[in-house]
Amino acid sequence: MALTDPALPAPLFDRLGGRPRLLQMLRYFYADVRQHQEIAPIFAAHIHDWPAHLEKIADFWSGATGGPARYAGPMPFKHVSLGLEERHFAAWLGLWARHCRAHLPAREAGELIALAEGIGQRLRQIITLHGGGKFPPA
Repeated sequence: MALTDPALPAPLFDRLGGRPRLLQMLRYFYADVRQHQEIAPIFAAHIHDWPAHLEKIADFWSGATGGPARYAGPMPFKHVSLGLEERHFAAWLGLWARHCRAHLPAREAGELIALAEGIGQRLRQIITLHGGGKFPPA
């Protein structure tokens, strides 16, 4: 008996090409993040081991896209004390969308962009709730 329904689409993780393709896109994306005038300083102040950080981020996105759930950290709470504002989210999400569209088929790019936007919205709410962010009222 099959454990998966062939009528259902494969998880986004598989359609992205698994961890190797996800990690490849993350490397390109974070190379641009590290050059971006709005968000590069935040990353430079907090990330000192980029290879390890990319592996951790790949673990996060693996689970978020339906692949192996290897990330066990408190992701939202790591962002509360960073002083993030809407402009930081806009910069990150803008770069994310650009890289998704450049490196992925349209359907998967759209899904990954929507997933990141949803995560971003929840992260904004958590940061606001804990007094760490400056966001316009909804």
